[in-house]
Amino acid sequence: MTTAQATLEAPARGTRPGGKAPYLHQIDLFRLITFACVILIHVVGATNFAQDVGANAVETPLHFTREAFFALTGFVLVFQNRGRELRAGDFWRRRLPLVATPYLAWTMFFWAYSLVTGGQQPGSLEASMRLLLTDLVTGGAWYHLYFLLVTMQVYLLFPFLMKLLRATAGKHGWLLLGSGLVQVGVVAFMTYQPLGVSYQTITHLYATLLPYQFYTLFGAVIAMHFETVHAWVGRHRLLLGGALVAVLAGTEWYYLRTVHSGTFPQVASDPFQPYLIPWYLTVIAAIYAFTTWWAARRREGGRGARVVSWAANRSFSIFLVHPLALALLGPVIPHVAERFGAPWLSAVIYVATIALTIVIVEVLRRLPGSRALTGRPRLRLAKAVA
Repeated sequence: MTTAQATLEAPARGTRPGGKAPYLHQIDLFRLITFACVILIHVVGATNFAQDVGANAVETPLHFTREAFFALTGFVLVFQNRGRELRAGDFWRRRLPLVATPYLAWTMFFWAYSLVTGGQQPGSLEASMRLLLTDLVTGGAWYHLYFLLVTMQVYLLFPFLMKLLRATAGKHGWLLLGSGLVQVGVVAFMTYQPLGVSYQTITHLYATLLPYQFYTLFGAVIAMHFETVHAWVGRHRLLLGGALVAVLAGTEWYYLRTVHSGTFPQVASDPFQPYLIPWYLTVIAAIYAFTTWWAARRREGGRGARVVSWAANRSFSIFLVHPLALALLGPVIPHVAERFGAPWLSAVIYVATIALTIVIVEVLRRLPGSRALTGRPRLRLAKAVA
């Protein structure tokens, strides 16, 4: 019996040396699927016009990635710490640098990249420094860095979240209900901007934990009840697959209805549209169901297991680097568009972005500053395939 099968059939007993939580191979695949969708949505956005109805129809369901990541973050943190005493200082010293260091490194890189390429032209050294400070505070140096900023907020609040979960044992359903109501209110506020509230205020909210608090708590509560939820998912994979198809159809129908009512496509597909909440929950559950099915059939040392392990080891690095790869490919997009046209343009650039990202990551992983640039320790040449 493989580790994955043992985890599937009796997850409560699958502990590792030192009292650590069992290793869940399905989480590796869950992370990879989500990262692949992150790259895809960025490529679709970069290779199509904002008013393209079809492109936004593709992007609409792909917006689940940010919610899935924060659900995954809450799940992993709680699953790893639910059975042991958590010291806030030790947790912060161990966890925060893993994200804060790449955040600082890539914020400074993209700040400089924007100045060099003309993306930002503040006009003076003082203005440049103010811009860098603003980027550090808001996560605005590049479009994906907000995720790291919000992740650090999750880390800062996590010790208090664990205390809350333990204090409300037996009432986690009510806790989720309250959080869900707050979530609906927050995204409604962001979507239907009240009079007197500036657009700038709304846009800054996406770099705070507030629009993602429900999904983080959702993942955390699932981790507290992992054995029960895991067993339920295993018995209801077909139900979740059917729900995925039905909710996806309903989501696309509502998006198209909204567009046909006169809403600009990019607004109709905004990731904070309240109508997307059921889709986010459904797709998160369905992906987990699929990854547990895969994990139960995973063969240790098999090709699939090795590929997933290799990619999971580089997933965070790929997330950090892929916007740079896509930006470097920017000048060739018009030429590819002339030759292929939609939707093949997006497909070609997607493959090219992944390939270039992997090349950059493999180079960075072998440099002395690997931990800052990729969030992972440096690879020695002799261990390149590890």
